[in-house]
Amino acid sequence: MCKMWCSVKSGSDGAKAPVMPSRSQQQEEAERNAASPEPPRTACEGAGAKADSETAVHARGRTEVSPEMRMNAFVWCREFLGGAWKLVRLEDFSISVVSGGLSNLLYKCSLPEYIKIVGEEPSHVLLRVYGAILQGVDSLVLQSVMFAILAERTLGPRLYGIFPQGRLEQYIPSHRLHAQDLQNPHISSEIAVKMSRFHKMAMPFNKEPKWLFSTMESYLKQISVLTFTQDSHIKKFKKLKSYNLEKEMKTLRRLLACTPSPVVFCHNDVQEGNILLLANRDSSSRDRLMLIDFEYSSYNYRGFDIANHFCEWVYDYTYDKWPFYKAIQSNYPTRDQQLHFIHHYLLESSGNSGKKMKKEPSQEEEEMLVEIERFSLASHFFWCLWSIVQAKMSTIEFGYLDYAQSRFDAYIAQKNALP
Repeated sequence: MCKMWCSVKSGSDGAKAPVMPSRSQQQEEAERNAASPEPPRTACEGAGAKADSETAVHARGRTEVSPEMRMNAFVWCREFLGGAWKLVRLEDFSISVVSGGLSNLLYKCSLPEYIKIVGEEPSHVLLRVYGAILQGVDSLVLQSVMFAILAERTLGPRLYGIFPQGRLEQYIPSHRLHAQDLQNPHISSEIAVKMSRFHKMAMPFNKEPKWLFSTMESYLKQISVLTFTQDSHIKKFKKLKSYNLEKEMKTLRRLLACTPSPVVFCHNDVQEGNILLLANRDSSSRDRLMLIDFEYSSYNYRGFDIANHFCEWVYDYTYDKWPFYKAIQSNYPTRDQQLHFIHHYLLESSGNSGKKMKKEPSQEEEEMLVEIERFSLASHFFWCLWSIVQAKMSTIEFGYLDYAQSRFDAYIAQKNALP
């Protein structure tokens, strides 16, 4: 998911951890220094937050670029970009946090003004440093192939360099959407169109919908052997383990097995931080947005992709104090907002984009509401498991166990609301 300001810190239990990241997002750099108002307490900050040692540790917000990261970035840019980048001195090398993802660390690297381009090398690039959870060889190969294909089809940024720890991408003048932007009808309809086009793509990957449950099974296996040493982590982890997650997944699998949903090529993480609002585009343009960050993309059930996007209306990852997110359940799209999205999705899918909505929803739209309602359970459960694993592995500053609890609470609430 991608989602907030980031930096490198010690491992979850205080041990020094290697540089890594997960779920990504990019924002305007100016926002990095903007102070966020204190929000009302949410589920993620439950009772006893004052006693939470992590809250005190992160009272001043996130940290900045480490010397180690600065040196790594300097070397990668020189070696992979060449040209004018070979002329840069370390003290003049510019690197700044563009975004903090929950999966990837993202930075903007720039040439100093006194150095001019000598060929086709870019003057700015986006550096993405992978999260530990994604560093399997198979995953990285698929990511690289996918990124290259989407770039070639002009559906994603250009790829300038790839290495075991991450990659260098085209820096696109833009800013990432905010959670509240998703409620804008014009933005929502364009996201629906972009998702529909994404779903129509034919990609050279396994077309069986194995990704969802095989990934969750992998997470559960990792969770079964996890241990924590910090008291605050132990207490939160023990509570999450008490829910019998294995039994819940079996129940979820049975429900989705009897829920019709087409298998398509899914993004699987269409949250606000993974949607760019491109600069220098007319406000009336129907092509102002670009989907990015494809590390979770795979053939999967359509219902998951749309339901996951709707769930993300609730979560704001730009909050700059612990636990570095806010959950506002009242922001979940209403029936009318869901139908607005579904209508534009189906029009694009059928090649009739631009038509006005009918007063009454069609049977297909009603069926999709049920499909999405059920798959929202999968979204909450998936990211709950993902976040528990990240709490142990990731060096990104984020309240992963708090977030896991928030997503599980939402899963239970949604499950109890099903007819």
